[in-house]
Amino acid sequence: MKKTIFFLAILSCFWGCNKPHYAAGLMAVESPIMPIRMTGDTMHIVLTDYVPVLYGDTTYWQGLQWTTGEAIEYTNLIGTPQVVREMDIINRDHSIHAITFHDKTGSFAIPVLPAKPVRQSLYSLSYKEGKLRVAFFDTVTNPTIEAYIQNTLIDHTLWQAEEDGSWALDMNAISDQLSALQGRSFLRVFAEDETFLYNDLLLPLENGQIVTDAAQLNRHDQQAQVLYSLMIDRFYNGNTANDWKMNSPEVLDIVDYQGGDLAGITKKISEGYFDHLGVNTIWISPITQNPWDAWGLYPFPNGNKYDSTKTYTKFSGYHGYWPIYATKLDERFGTPDELRTLLDTAHAHEINIILDYVANHMHINSPTLQEHPDWHTDSILPDGRRNFELWDDARLTTWFDKHIPTLDLEREEVCEQMTDSALYWLANYDLDGYRHDACKHIPEGYWRMLGQKIAARWPGRPIWMIGETYGSPELIGSYVKSGMLNAQFDFNVYFTAREALCGIKGMDQVMQNEMTSLSTYGAHHTMGNISGNHDQIRFASIAGGAIDIYSQGKEEGWTREVGIGDTAVAYKRALLMEVLNMTLPGVPCIYQGDEYGEVGGNDPDNRHMMRFDNLNEDEQKMRNEVAKLIQLRRHSMPLLYGDFIPLIDRPEEIIFQRIYLGQKVTVMINRNDLTYQIINE
Repeated sequence: MKKTIFFLAILSCFWGCNKPHYAAGLMAVESPIMPIRMTGDTMHIVLTDYVPVLYGDTTYWQGLQWTTGEAIEYTNLIGTPQVVREMDIINRDHSIHAITFHDKTGSFAIPVLPAKPVRQSLYSLSYKEGKLRVAFFDTVTNPTIEAYIQNTLIDHTLWQAEEDGSWALDMNAISDQLSALQGRSFLRVFAEDETFLYNDLLLPLENGQIVTDAAQLNRHDQQAQVLYSLMIDRFYNGNTANDWKMNSPEVLDIVDYQGGDLAGITKKISEGYFDHLGVNTIWISPITQNPWDAWGLYPFPNGNKYDSTKTYTKFSGYHGYWPIYATKLDERFGTPDELRTLLDTAHAHEINIILDYVANHMHINSPTLQEHPDWHTDSILPDGRRNFELWDDARLTTWFDKHIPTLDLEREEVCEQMTDSALYWLANYDLDGYRHDACKHIPEGYWRMLGQKIAARWPGRPIWMIGETYGSPELIGSYVKSGMLNAQFDFNVYFTAREALCGIKGMDQVMQNEMTSLSTYGAHHTMGNISGNHDQIRFASIAGGAIDIYSQGKEEGWTREVGIGDTAVAYKRALLMEVLNMTLPGVPCIYQGDEYGEVGGNDPDNRHMMRFDNLNEDEQKMRNEVAKLIQLRRHSMPLLYGDFIPLIDRPEEIIFQRIYLGQKVTVMINRNDLTYQIINE
């Protein structure tokens, strides 16, 4: 077959390289590179979005070449003949292909998947005596099946059709390659026929052998995570010595500091709260220094439920999203030693800690903006409009509020400083990743630079990064690449599920949204499936009818007690949301208090202090049921790595299976009678 060959020289080595640090042979066994998912016949790609280490200098990878088969055409190369950074690729035969990189040490490949309709039908059937068998739920004629071990493409002739219609991969034929693998690696399978692209398979390996028991997994297995989101100030007070309040007549107590701190999280980990619940990853709110004085203003034209004499309130920075310094720990949350103790304690309990990092903006009084007053975007648009909260019209420049200017991250010097600040926390603390705030408001160049710096400085370090973007699957997915973000929160599935469980939309629409997510992000993505978050009305209150689902929720939260509503349906609907999250592909995420059905309107009514004791009977029951669901997920290979097969999608119910090596878990959710079944077969 005719092949196109290019020589790559690479861009720059951020941390200073005097000799080649990477080679194709090493990349072959690195973490799997996310495939290029074509969105049409032609697609523009940036190479570092998939292999971020490609930005090193010419000594970084010497003699590297890349090849494409004749069906893949490239055009509009950006860079120089020696340095190719971007290009358009054309998939002429609409089939699965690869871009292969090689040098004297070996080779690796990036899968290229065609823009075909995606069908959820492929599943792993069995693994016996070194033979992996896969099958299709539907009738498929003459499929093409490709397999990768990490980033090495396996000879497709090793696949053989079986008499029962399944397909078998003889892994004994690659035993030498498998025996060389140490620790965790992955086998990936991609398949297509003339009409459809099928869901990909992902099977974890341990020392070259397919994992068959969830007990073999650990906290670094991304698909095995159960994420817990907490707001430090509102979680638990573990050290009263750092308590501090504004005690200002302009600041209502609900938006003042309440005393939660890093020591409080450590205490609850040590007491086994998260072990009992089953959580193995905790997302903590931002810890950077916030202002000591009050900012913002919320008027009360209809009064407020806290103090009838107040006509407005200002706010403290208790939430952490108004950074004064990007690399200084806010002493109201703790000390560097307390942060390290938290990390050590969490890791001893096999729990990851990911940090919420704010790159989009800084407080107007930050020394950085005082020294560089031109480092933020313009608060007035060219058409004369004030550039505040224009989330879509001016998403890369709009300000969230007057006191937190959006940084002009299109400028290289600003981008360099903010990415370096993010690296500061990884360099000085044993963090396991980031939750990134306001991703769609930050240009792609920032995410590329951050991904490249992390790849260069910590090759092989398990760092999981999940982002926050409200928008279309296409917009959300544009940030989910190996060189940018591992995942984002799947708000589209959440919002549809919320409406469906409350009888507004059909459960079949939840299934449709889920199928869109699987085709957009991959069948084994680590997108976050949420129960709620600190910016949303508490779902338990919506589920019980205590507040309208389409309300903004702020005014209600300020003016009245937003309770549970009809308890006969509220807790059942809230539990069904958790059932969905624990059984769908992706990473389930519980916002603090949702495990027992906490109530409230929107911010700040959804940020009351966490309750550990004095729960009512319904709350205790729900927390116990959620813990059982989490433990079920954590111990089930089908629910962690199983292939998703839809069976029934009707307005009142959905039924689907998760299948791993022939082991099936069937999930049935009925929103009319508010029941579910999870059946292990």
